[in-house]
Amino acid sequence: MPFREIWASPATESAASVRTRCLEEVVSGRTNRPRPYLRGRRDECEVLDRLVASARLGGHGVVVLRGAPGIGKSALLEYVEAAAADCRILHVAGVESQMELAFAGLQELCEPLLHMLDRLPGPQADALATAFGLREGTPPNQFLVGLATSTLLSEGAKDGPVVCVVDDAQWLDQASVRTLAFVARRLTAQSIAHSVALVVAVRPGERAKTWAGLPGLSLHGLAMPDAREMLESAVSGHLDERVRDRILAESHGNPLALLELPRWFTAAELSFGPAPGATVGKRTLTGRMEEGFRHEVELLPHDSRLLLLTAAAEPLGDVRLLWRAAQRLGIGVDAARSAEEAGLIELRQTVRFRHPLVRSVAYRSATVVERQAAHRALAEATDRQADPDRQAWHRASAATGPDEAVAAQLEHSADRALAQGGLAAAAAFLERAAVLTPNAADRVQRRLNAAQAMMQAGSLEAAAQLLAVTEHGPLDELQRARVDVLRAQIGLAANQGREALPLLVGAARRLEPLDVELALESYVDAFTAAWFAGHLATDPGAMAVALMVRDVPKPSQPRRGDDLLRALAVLFDEGYQTAAPMLRAAVQAFDSDDIPVQEAVRFLWLATVVAIDLRDGKAWDQLARRHLRIARASGAVSALPLALNSRVFVDLFSGDLPAAAALVHEAEAATELAQIRMTPYGAIGLAAFEGRDDHTTRFLASERRDAAARGEGLSVSLTHWANALLSNSHGRYPAALESARAAAAHPEEMVVRSWSLVELVEAASRTGHSAAAADAAEQLAETARASGTDWAAGVAARSQAQLDGPRAEELYREAVDRLERTNLRVESARARLLYGEWLRRAGRRLEAREQLRSSYDAMAAMGLEAFAGRARRELNATGETVRRQTVDTQHELTAQELHIARLAASGLTNAEIASELFISPRTVEWHIRKVFTKLRLTARRQLGDALRGINAEP
Repeated sequence: MPFREIWASPATESAASVRTRCLEEVVSGRTNRPRPYLRGRRDECEVLDRLVASARLGGHGVVVLRGAPGIGKSALLEYVEAAAADCRILHVAGVESQMELAFAGLQELCEPLLHMLDRLPGPQADALATAFGLREGTPPNQFLVGLATSTLLSEGAKDGPVVCVVDDAQWLDQASVRTLAFVARRLTAQSIAHSVALVVAVRPGERAKTWAGLPGLSLHGLAMPDAREMLESAVSGHLDERVRDRILAESHGNPLALLELPRWFTAAELSFGPAPGATVGKRTLTGRMEEGFRHEVELLPHDSRLLLLTAAAEPLGDVRLLWRAAQRLGIGVDAARSAEEAGLIELRQTVRFRHPLVRSVAYRSATVVERQAAHRALAEATDRQADPDRQAWHRASAATGPDEAVAAQLEHSADRALAQGGLAAAAAFLERAAVLTPNAADRVQRRLNAAQAMMQAGSLEAAAQLLAVTEHGPLDELQRARVDVLRAQIGLAANQGREALPLLVGAARRLEPLDVELALESYVDAFTAAWFAGHLATDPGAMAVALMVRDVPKPSQPRRGDDLLRALAVLFDEGYQTAAPMLRAAVQAFDSDDIPVQEAVRFLWLATVVAIDLRDGKAWDQLARRHLRIARASGAVSALPLALNSRVFVDLFSGDLPAAAALVHEAEAATELAQIRMTPYGAIGLAAFEGRDDHTTRFLASERRDAAARGEGLSVSLTHWANALLSNSHGRYPAALESARAAAAHPEEMVVRSWSLVELVEAASRTGHSAAAADAAEQLAETARASGTDWAAGVAARSQAQLDGPRAEELYREAVDRLERTNLRVESARARLLYGEWLRRAGRRLEAREQLRSSYDAMAAMGLEAFAGRARRELNATGETVRRQTVDTQHELTAQELHIARLAASGLTNAEIASELFISPRTVEWHIRKVFTKLRLTARRQLGDALRGINAEP
């Protein structure tokens, strides 16, 4: 009898008594429910009991059960479902023969909640419905699908606790796995609404890595006393001690083995011991159990075995579909009786195998011809209109040789998968289509398309292996060049360091005589690699790439990206003064809403980098905003982390640290979802601007070591810049000088070098290194003359003023005036701080107070703690007593809470805030409740006054 039937909760127990009992369980750490634990799993059962009890109380959490086949994962999931019988239970199980149909597992899990789709914010509802094929639309952003799933679970939890149970997660499609892992991490980070629990069972192996770092239980064999008791309970008659010891030795405490191995000994062997000379052998435990199940399957009549095989090949557990296929195979109803009597399968509303190993054995033990026949019958029984992709997969599995019709159908399925954001599914369809393609040239093309889909899906190793197979076939020059491009792009995705650069340059050179446009696109990737590798790049470096680009013929119809690429080539070849007009024109060309999505995803981030280097704050803001919007809307999962990290710095320089912090959190989640390795640029910048000393110093040192090991020179320099900024904010000028010099030493590292020159001027001028300060200030002045923007001119004037020449005051006033015309509030506040310090040193205390007070108020409101402390100390030195702001409301609120509070104070509803921040309305509600508690508020209308009282703009 299933565990859920044994331990179902009494229907008469009231909600109030359930809540009281669960509260006692959670507080005391014990469970009071009269429910037996699984033998030898008391600790594990108590953990799961507390998880369910916590969900009933409004909590949330995750437990990942990790262990070998038969170790008891499924039994513990049964236990969870029994413990949560009064909750809403969502269940899905992976199937080994299941195809890579995008989001199939997620849709099965969410099916009972899909009637709540209209409660989700519009973009989230559209993303989830499109991913599930419920409506047509553009390919959904997988990050948005993850957020939508979180919101849907939250909505479902409004009617009662939701407990999600996922079995055999290693066999779910990758799109579903990534989404569920994303939801799991949000649950553990407390960024999802309450009353949701998730329990996942997964076997060790490559696919289990997705769940790494999540709370979990590693299941091992039962202790010897429990193992002995379980074994004796499985044997009704006499058990010879030698047989008992042999089974205990072979099983290693594996519960399934303890229950199943005795079935595979004869009665004589159980009673009198193994035959003389019998040995345990060298088979693995899983192999031994599979052998036993195979023996049971082989004892069945032929039709029963064929029915079992067909059920194993059909992943949905659809009994009606199974019987339609069985009729086509000539299998009658009686064939099921033998399999059910053997306890191998159960046919009720769904098909249920005794254990996943039985399903696996039933499929693998069949001959190739038998498997093809089963798939052919399933293909004929599947409605092509209702489920074309599953039918295509069954047709492919039934194929006896190359078949262009089936290959074309698989290619259409790949197109549908891409439309639903299922890159992994598209790759699987295309790879299978290539195998079945008769024409060699078409086969190569489909393999290349499959490899590209694998790469975009994050399956870099699989993509590289497929390329290795492809390149040994007959390739024309263009196809061989595509192989080189894809291999180089895989290298760049795997590591933004120096290794990818030579590959990309080689691919671009090969493409020049074949396809100029594709060659230029490859040079963009080469520039990207050169920029990230920075001073750690081996030959060729950025300068060499620039010279190559200048030699590439212009395409017949130049694109925005081509003009941007050539402007960058001039920058590296001839310098800033010559390139500035071309760079400015290229940036302006991207300041448009009619950019094709593919071009925007590929080039907008690079245009944003150029806008920063031109110190064009308005263009920077607009381009970064557009880049992020398109990356979110287009489903370009791999582009989203870069777009988010880029946008963070706009908010940092604008002084909106709460918004920057929200983007940093989103970037962390997006990077994890995309399964790429990327330096946390935004987090580095945020830590430096906030100015919290000890933690930030350690964090920067750790990131610097990691970046150096990967060969990412840009990231190394970024951490030096961040440390220079941090040190200047605390007034530790010698340390700032050392870091700024390290960061500014490499001209090829655009943006980071120009930012570092600013810190170098300040640190050098305060430590008596006047020559170094003057040289850095002159470089900034040259940039300003070529750029002509208020940002560039203001920073240059501020830097020249620090040299303390006869025009110092005039230059400080110019800096303040110019920088306050921009949206870069941090820059103008720093200019006032430096001007105020200069006035105080000149003995002009009253004038100094005006500048310092303005700087202090702005920096304190923005959350620049270290700079605000420096301004406060300067104010105190003028004779004006300024008390340090107490760690009350502003600092009690987290950055996310403060940001949400400000949006709420501006009049946005919870749903509108959720849509803007890409979080669930329940998450917004949770944050708002915390804000109300911390600020002691009782009504939403009080938020504006409360936030103004802590120098935060509503």
